[in-house]
Formats: sequence, C-alpha cells, structure tokens
Amino acid sequence: MVIVGAGQSGLQVAESLRSEGYASVIVMIGDEPCPPYHRPPLSKAYLAGEASEAQLTIRAPEALAKKQIEFVAGVGVESIDRANTVLTLTDGRKLAYAALALATGSRARPLPVPGADLANVFALRTLEDTRRIAAALAAAQRVVVIGGGFIGLEFAAVAAKQGKQVTVLEAAGRLMARVVAPPVSDFYAALHRGHGVAIELGAAVSALRGKAGPAQDAVAAVCTADGREFPADLVIVGIGILPNSELAEAAGLACERGIVVDGCSRTADPRIVASGDCTARRLEDGSLLRLESVQNAVEQGKSAAAALLGKERRFDAAPWFWSDQYDVKLQMVGLSAGYDQVVSRGEVESQRFSVFYFRTGKLVAIDSINQPQVHMLGRKLLDKGNSLTAAQAADPAFDLAGAAA
Repeated sequence: MVIVGAGQSGLQVAESLRSEGYASVIVMIGDEPCPPYHRPPLSKAYLAGEASEAQLTIRAPEALAKKQIEFVAGVGVESIDRANTVLTLTDGRKLAYAALALATGSRARPLPVPGADLANVFALRTLEDTRRIAAALAAAQRVVVIGGGFIGLEFAAVAAKQGKQVTVLEAAGRLMARVVAPPVSDFYAALHRGHGVAIELGAAVSALRGKAGPAQDAVAAVCTADGREFPADLVIVGIGILPNSELAEAAGLACERGIVVDGCSRTADPRIVASGDCTARRLEDGSLLRLESVQNAVEQGKSAAAALLGKERRFDAAPWFWSDQYDVKLQMVGLSAGYDQVVSRGEVESQRFSVFYFRTGKLVAIDSINQPQVHMLGRKLLDKGNSLTAAQAADPAFDLAGAAA
C-alpha cells in the first residue's frame, strides 16, 4: 500500500491499515522534510510561542518505524501510471503499488494582484511558512492581514497580543461571511476592535507596493481598489485554499473542486482512494461537498483504509470545526449553507452564546462561542437527526440535553 501525503489524513490511512490487520508493506510519502504534524496550532499556539515544534509532531519517525510504516520524507510524486500501477517520484525513483491512497492536502490560494511576490508577504499553511512568518513578525510593527477568515483572524489575534499594529482587510461586507451568520461576524469584529485591531470591510486589495530604494523588493503598503493605502512591514494573505488535485487529474481521475470520491473515499479507480483536503465527496443528491477540517481528514482516512481492505466504512457524522482567537473559542457543527433562519441563545455581552441555523424549519448547524457543552449537545442532535424548533433553541429554559438524549 502506498500513501501519497504525510499529513493528518495520510497518517490516518497508514495507521488504520495497521489497526485493521493489514500486515504487508506500507509506504507513506511526504513532500515536506518533517514527520506528520498538527496544522491548526500553526496560526495559534505555535506562532504565539506557546507550543514547540516537538509538540506539533503527531508521530515521530521512530513511532512510524515501530508500526512498520516506511516514511519517505522530502520527496514528491511527479506522476501516476495507473495502467502499470507505478509512481514516478520527484527524485526520479519508480515505486510500484498494489493500491494507492491520495492524501495530497491543499495549498494557500495565491493573491492575484501586482506585488504579491514581494518580500515579507506570506501565506500561512506549512510549518516552514510559520517559521519564516515568526521571524518576520518579531521585526515588524505594522501588520496587514488580507482576508477576514479563520487563518487571517487567528493570526491577527496573535500579532495584536504581541503589541503589533494590525489591520485586517476583508473584501466582503463582514468577517467570515462564507461560514457564519451576521451575529457571529459582528461579535468577532467587535472582539478584534476591542483588542486594537483595525477592521476594514469592503476593502478589495488591488496591489501591494514595494519600498523605494535598495529595499524595493520588500513590501511597504497594501493598496485597495478605492484608492487607500495601508502601510505594512509584514503582510499575511489568508484568502482560502486550493485542493492539491493536479496529480490525480493528470492521471485521469475525476476532479471537480477536488478529487471526486464517494462516501467511502473511493475514486472511480478501484485501486485508488483519496482523503482529506484534496477531496470533494459526491453526496446522494449528486452535489459535491468539500470539507477542510481535522475531523474530515481523520474520518475520511479511516474510510479510505477500510476501502483499501475491501470494507465499507462511510463517513456520515456531522462535520465540526473550531477557531481560537484571544481567549474566545468558536466551535461549529453542521453545515449552515442555505440557512433561512438564525436564532441566538445566551449572552453576547458575556462572550458566551450560541447561534442556531435552520433551513426550512430544520436545524442544520450551531456555532458556539465559549459554550463547549452546547457544542457537544449540538453534535448529538445533528448526528441523531433530532431537531428542535427555533423557539426552543432560543429559549434558555429549554432542555437541550433532553432533546439530544
């Protein structure tokens, strides 16, 4: 069994194969020079100096070796020859496979404006990205974040706590508009402003300007379409991610918003499965679902391993996500897309409240701010298909635990 990708999902495939009793050769190939590591802390605890690189590691090389997982680090895969079941690696080696798992992950979406390649302009996706950002942040005073999503806001919180002058430029009319309702957007705008961060909404970036003189290759300011300029010593670009599906596409596998898989992580090729950020799951109604989360990486990895062994293990649990900004934890469960009603429960002023999303009267998602107990009850409600009315959700006296039982 060969696994392309040594992130959370690739590692899960390898370990699940072993736990399911597969006793033959497993090779896991990673294009980064380090063992599998946790990515969520990169924009939070690690960048803030609260977690070490050793603490990021999920499995050290010796732990992989103990499980007889052969780990090939710092090497990519150039092509897949499906007819002959052979991979060509970027170092020229050929590697035959009996079955193949693609867990190639994703990359940061590039900023398509002039000046995006200037020095001190970064995306935050890998451990190496974060190392370089941490060094630049130590020397910077004026920080501009392009994009008011999770990554951008988490970085903004870390930089603000370090005393930097931080400006967040968001092209949309509110923060995190793609994934949360206005009450949550408004709360986070107020939270960041309360920590001294300037939040500029409707601010479409048109160019990045370099410094004059000898340092002209370094960023000096971010320009917006309405003619404003925001001075910057450091710029972080957080405008989304793109699935790494090119390898699969070149091999002739169906790719649309990612590598297309079924509910058990199977591609159309019976020898190939795929899992994690690189995939788009075909749902029963024919639509495609892309999820970017640790939970998805882990659960699809388990499904993929089962499929390689001829078993069926569907991933049907309600998706969940989280974000840490300052001392506030946002926990999300379900998919709120297409919601037509929102109700809140709790007190915004105390930074402890939840927002419930409904579509045609049915509960589809919950966002919880510093309310882990509501989040866990929400996961039970959505997994069991137990619904409640908007009036019940908004009523602080209504027994959520009883509804989730």
